[in-house]
Amino acid sequence: MRWEGNRQSGNVEDRRAGGGGGGMFGARGIGIGTIVIALIGGWIFGINPLTIIGILSGGGGSPAVVQQAPGQAPPASDKGAAFVATVLASTEDVWNQAFKNAGAQYREPKLALFRGATRTACGMGQSAMGPFYCPADQTVYLDMNFFDTLERQLGAPGEFARAYVIAHEVGHHVQTLTGTTGKVDSMRGRISEREQNNLSVRMELQADCYAGIWTARSQQARNWLEQGDIESAMNAAARIGDDALQKRSQGYVVPDSFTHGSSAQRQRWFAQGFKTGSIQACDTFAAQSL
Repeated sequence: MRWEGNRQSGNVEDRRAGGGGGGMFGARGIGIGTIVIALIGGWIFGINPLTIIGILSGGGGSPAVVQQAPGQAPPASDKGAAFVATVLASTEDVWNQAFKNAGAQYREPKLALFRGATRTACGMGQSAMGPFYCPADQTVYLDMNFFDTLERQLGAPGEFARAYVIAHEVGHHVQTLTGTTGKVDSMRGRISEREQNNLSVRMELQADCYAGIWTARSQQARNWLEQGDIESAMNAAARIGDDALQKRSQGYVVPDSFTHGSSAQRQRWFAQGFKTGSIQACDTFAAQSL
């Protein structure tokens, strides 16, 4: 991926100076299994997954507070942060144009870099959650140690695998702006557990599809993809499918509990967005088969 030399976003906030470290799994050893349980429990019981993470890690209901320095721009010498800012800038370009074409205005999200834990408008966020988006403050949260986990523990190396992860989270921001997030949230507690999980899967697959759209449109604008980049993103989508994570964490798969979609589904919808470049083609809620 030829990303260096491209515009960097000014919407990246660096909170790492006061972070508590601890890496992807945190000081209390929270793992992929905890993430799966938290996401499933959040949809079943209507509880913020961040709260469940705190309970399962022994925090009594909320993760331990980690003091953070005031957010600031990342240092210019930080190549990892420069990569994140460059990818975010590209998503801004793509979605600003897409919204403009639709007669609407795109509000660019913030992206906060942190270590260990950080306060968000959705509760206390922990690195154990992996990258996540908070609709209440329209911010993507990222501990870049996740990228090491993605490569070394989950088997998804490559810069474009990392770019796909960022674009997926920005896809959730697009869902917030278009009202999809609000509609799905309004259904919580009014439908069955299976129906709630199904809606969650459709949300996540749509975000994957939006990441595919970004891939197609950013390539048209910047011609920055290299051989193997698409395969890298497809591999990442497979590695973080619900079936792959469940098999890794508990040794067996429970399809009715899926909240993000299977590996094959995540690959399919990313490819759908990439091949069509069409927002309309990403209507996972109207799809009879995912």
